[in-house]
Amino acid sequence: MLTMKRRQFLAVTAGVLAAPALMRKSWAADPEVTLKLHHFLGPQAPAHTQMLEPWAKAIEEGSGGRVKIEIYPSMTLGGAPPQLFRQVADGVVDIVWTVNGYTPGLFPRSEVFELPTIFTNDIAATNLAMREMYDEYLAPEYEPVHLLFNHVHAGQAIQMANTPVRTVADTQGKKLRVPGPTGNDVVSAMGATPVTMPVPDLPQALSTNAVDGALIPWEIIPALKLQEVTQYQIEGPDRTRFGTTTFQVSMNKDRWESLPDDIKTVFDDNSDEAFLRKIADVWRAADDRGIQIAVDAGNEHIMLTAEEMQTFNDALAPVVEKWQGDHTDFDSAAIVTAAKAALDKHKS
Repeated sequence: MLTMKRRQFLAVTAGVLAAPALMRKSWAADPEVTLKLHHFLGPQAPAHTQMLEPWAKAIEEGSGGRVKIEIYPSMTLGGAPPQLFRQVADGVVDIVWTVNGYTPGLFPRSEVFELPTIFTNDIAATNLAMREMYDEYLAPEYEPVHLLFNHVHAGQAIQMANTPVRTVADTQGKKLRVPGPTGNDVVSAMGATPVTMPVPDLPQALSTNAVDGALIPWEIIPALKLQEVTQYQIEGPDRTRFGTTTFQVSMNKDRWESLPDDIKTVFDDNSDEAFLRKIADVWRAADDRGIQIAVDAGNEHIMLTAEEMQTFNDALAPVVEKWQGDHTDFDSAAIVTAAKAALDKHKS
């Protein structure tokens, strides 16, 4: 009897001791899919901490741990920001988050959402409009990759190093940083000289007077410490902006095709309309935080009057017509009409 009880005790004890080991083995098992996500901003930027990290975590959890997404900020896998799209298309990395305008000429249809008077200040509506129009209007330009989602930020405001701006006359002859092709047309219409450069190069350009200011939203202020190299932040009434920037999160096409269907569904479910609304709130909150940091540092936040904004609207009105004239290889007029309708449909 004693021997039997002892055997039972040892068997139970062995089972108890083995359970953590089995659990550790289960938790430590390698994921089926490990993906590298590369982008150009630092690890403290809201885009990293409040959009990309939560998105990656949601996919990892939704897959039950079968997917692992490793995020590499600040171009740590090499190259420069304009090379990100080619990196994902060629399979150098699995996923990228990048600015469409960093590769001019590749995303002309998507540019419609960057145009002034098309985009004014509604982030969520623009995200949803891009999604709605993708299959019919935008898909051809993303053919080299699998697009996971598009989005925009809060829109281009004017940030000036030393000179306040209140009407379009104040931008005459100034050098302003722009994010891409549509920004070139906006700044040129203002009578200023556009200077194209990636975001990380901006602080030095402002501090060395290589540019007088920039067309860029508030959310980037803390990440680049722009409050230290600018004195004036300018936007229109009701947060009206001078166009915006389109972004993409894309996966290498072969990598996407290699994924099991249920894993693809996890990606789709976590990049849906609800997600696009959520990240719109993230970008708006980051923008509000950025302008508060600038004001707290002693900068002047100039919100133009309706009359002052009209001087810009009058100057920028031809930009949409010019864009249509520059893109006769597709029905750019139809895309403008569709974009306006989709934005109105999804208006916040």
